[in-house]
Formats: sequence, structure tokens, C-alpha cells
Amino acid sequence: MVSKLYALAFLLFLTHNLFGQSESLKVFIDCDCDRSYLRQELSYLNHVRDQDLSDVQIFVNAIRNGGGGANYDITFRGRNEYEGAPRELSFSTTNTMSNDEIRELLKKKIEQGILYYLLDTDLANRIEFIIPSDTVTIINKTVEEDPWNNWIFEIGAQGNGDKESNRSSFRYEVDFEVDRVTEEWRLRGDAGFDRAEIKYQNDGDEFLSVRESYYLRGSVVKSINNHWSSGIFTGLNHNTYSNIGLATYIQPALEYNIFPYEEVIRREITFAYKIGYLNNQYIERTIFDKVTEDVFRHSLSVNIRFRQPWGDIFASLLARTFITDITKNRVALDSYLNIRIFKGLSLRLSADFSLIRDQINLPSGNASLEDILLQQKQIATDFQIRGFVGLSYTFGSAFNNILNTRL
Repeated sequence: MVSKLYALAFLLFLTHNLFGQSESLKVFIDCDCDRSYLRQELSYLNHVRDQDLSDVQIFVNAIRNGGGGANYDITFRGRNEYEGAPRELSFSTTNTMSNDEIRELLKKKIEQGILYYLLDTDLANRIEFIIPSDTVTIINKTVEEDPWNNWIFEIGAQGNGDKESNRSSFRYEVDFEVDRVTEEWRLRGDAGFDRAEIKYQNDGDEFLSVRESYYLRGSVVKSINNHWSSGIFTGLNHNTYSNIGLATYIQPALEYNIFPYEEVIRREITFAYKIGYLNNQYIERTIFDKVTEDVFRHSLSVNIRFRQPWGDIFASLLARTFITDITKNRVALDSYLNIRIFKGLSLRLSADFSLIRDQINLPSGNASLEDILLQQKQIATDFQIRGFVGLSYTFGSAFNNILNTRL
């Protein structure tokens, strides 16, 4: 109850004109947020560019929640004379909140957490507290019933096009999503339609490329305990590029998380196994002389994600094969790494690699040059590789809280 009163009661009245930089607490804020806004609104703090220069490190992590918003986890780590056990605060947002409302709520939470450290500085005697007269009423107010019973719906549509004298293109997408998330269950469903047309004209000849796809997917996942989950996934799809007239599938699944699920914002290592039935009806006869096909397949995936002061790491390894023919398989690795090596120096790496041996959907015969250039049809490949590497080093003034956005 005391922590809730703090969250509602503390309002800090501090200005940069009253406090010199020598008195200010040095803070480093690591977040995917509007840092300029935080520097402006929290001007009584001295914002530094590197965490090794700070008295307090503030790490903000967020993960999407069942309401379409996000759950935020804020960790405060004191250094030097402020060192002690990390302190944590959290809050949640909804899908109806604006970016301004979210950043204002984040600012207030940071103010509440930083107060603990400010009380050990020379600024402690200059902090004022205001407890609104309606605080008791707010705290004792009962939560209203949710008329939607945790269901969230989202509808979207977009289109784009361009035209030149010998070329024109147009694409549009429509999608629909529904979710219901509770502590015990997660129900998801989504559907979408996508169509793209590209037209070329050359010496009186006209070439038209059309790609079209639609899908309908649904899943039900049950929380068994703090480490185990089970679920079932089903759906159908159509894709002219992949030679799929209509594909339907159903897959039961089981997942295990090494860490308790409440730590998912900061770290997770999960193992997920799926097994199920797939029916493909092809647009053109395949290289295996199939017009329709029933197959059983299973997969094992490992997902690793850490969000820590030293950086972020994500890796996903998927191994999938058909049960009746293990020679038709796929192994895919997706990874991302952002590591802070030392003061000011960061390394960013990402890599995607796939070994592909399961293209049972490829149409028979050779793809025409037109199909290849216009990417109308998928062609055979043994692998796919994508990569990125980046290195950044920041140096110079460590203390600069001035904001100037002119021009």
C-alpha cells in the first residue's frame, strides 16, 4: 500500500535554475523511448551519454500485453556511493493510449524510482510532496468490470501505388486480428488479404505481374504452470507466389521456459515442439507430380532473449521435417546481438540463415525469365543467408542536457 501511495503522491518540483550541475544526480537512461522528452522534463537530473559515467542506471524494457498495449519494467541500479540492490517499478499501457500519454506515464514512474536516490543527495531538502485530496477515493475505488471481457479487436487496411510512363504498380492489404489474453489462456485469431500488381510496357508489349495471398489463422494456448504451456494452432492460406491454391493445417504444441514466465521482459529461453497435419492443394502440378498432398510434419524451436544492462541478445533456431520423409527438412537460425563492449563502444550483429530442403510446393517445369524477374513464382534454393554488422563509438562531452531542435 505504501508503494501505491508513493506512486500517486510524489510530485517533484525541481528546476534546473535552482540546482547547479555539480549537485545533480548523474543518470543514464536506456530505453526505446523519447529520450529528448525525458531530458527536458527531468532537467533537475544530469543525463550522461554512457552508463559508466552515471550514479544511477535506468533500464526500461517493454513487451506487448494482451490489451494491445505493453507492460513496462523499469530497473534502477545505483553505482558508486549509491550502489545497492536494484530497484524495480512497472506499469502497463493500453492500445488506446497516445504516445504522449505513454511517455508522460513513463516520466512519472522514473520520477518515483529516482526519488529513492535523490533522498541521499543535497537536493533532498528541496523536494516537495503533494498528496491530492482525492487520493483515498482513488485508491479505494473499485475496478470497473470490463464490458469486452479482455477481447481486443484490430482492423487495418493500406494501399500504395505509383505510375510512370512505361510502368505502374499498385498494392493493397486488408487484415483483421482478435486476441483474448488472461493469466491462464491466450486466444488469437487473424486474417488478411494481400494483392500486388505490377505492369510494364516495352516496345508495344505489356507484361503484367500479379501476386495474391490470403490467410486465416487461429490458436489457443493454455498456461500449465510457471514454466510449461500447451496449445493448438490451425489455419488456412492461399499464395500464388508459393503455388498454394489452398493449404490447411492443424498443429498441437508444447512449450517449456527455463525461466519463470514473469521474467520474460528481461530474459527467456524456451523450447517449443509442434506436430501436426498439413493438406496442400496446388495451383500447378509440383515437381513431385502432385496436385494435392497430405503430409505430417513436426518441428522443434529454441528461442533465447536477454535484455540486460550489457546489451540485448535474441536467437531463434528452428528445425522442421516431414515425419514420413526426414530428407525433406528445414533448419533456420535468426539472431540479433547488441553488445556494449566498453564505454561508448557498441557492437551490433544480426544474421539469418536457412538450410532449405522442404520445397514440396514448387511447380514442375522451368520458371520463365518473366516469372523470375517479376518474382511471380518461387524457385528452388538450397539455402538463404542475410546478415548485418555494425559498430558505433560515441565520444565527446559526457554532460549536455541542453535541447535545441531549431531547423
